[in-house]
Amino acid sequence: MVPAEDLTVVTPADWVPGPAQGLWTYDDYAALPEDGQRYEIVNGVLVMAPAPSPEHQAIVVRLTHYLFVYVELAQLGRVFTSPIDVELGPKHVYQPDIVVVLKAHEGIIHEKKIVGTPDLMIEVASPSTAAFDRLTKYEIYARAGIAEYWIVKPAARSIDVMVLDAGEYRLLGTFTGKTMLPSHVIPNLPVQVEQFFV
Repeated sequence: MVPAEDLTVVTPADWVPGPAQGLWTYDDYAALPEDGQRYEIVNGVLVMAPAPSPEHQAIVVRLTHYLFVYVELAQLGRVFTSPIDVELGPKHVYQPDIVVVLKAHEGIIHEKKIVGTPDLMIEVASPSTAAFDRLTKYEIYARAGIAEYWIVKPAARSIDVMVLDAGEYRLLGTFTGKTMLPSHVIPNLPVQVEQFFV
């Protein structure tokens, strides 16, 4: 086994006992003993991500704070943070950093996981996960019909906002500083981008 602190990129977890890579399902994943690691299933392949840094976690806390205030307290929907399982299909299980499910779609929230398409997924990118977030997850989230996807870039103190358009993501823009995010899922979010960063 490779400890998460030794990983430098998202890595297939070939050492984990279970089905052959490519055949993992949510049931196999749910049967894993709790070992404190962060696993996801991508096209039936069990992968493990590096442990998040303190800066990453601080940004997740700030994003969650503002989203909780302007989504949950406003009774627009629910906000969840990792670890939360999001099953987008039999061979696709993810633990995004933040998930937003609007009130109209709360039926996808189950006792132990979210099954179906959330309205917004947010990933805080790091050098070790940037390609995975921008390429692999980008395509799968679009195929699943997730209306909006944010990639938060700590080094640049910026947020890419992508909106689903005819089954593909269109970059609405890369936002920084005192700009407000023009979210379609959470319109009129009264928070400047710089407030999400430490």
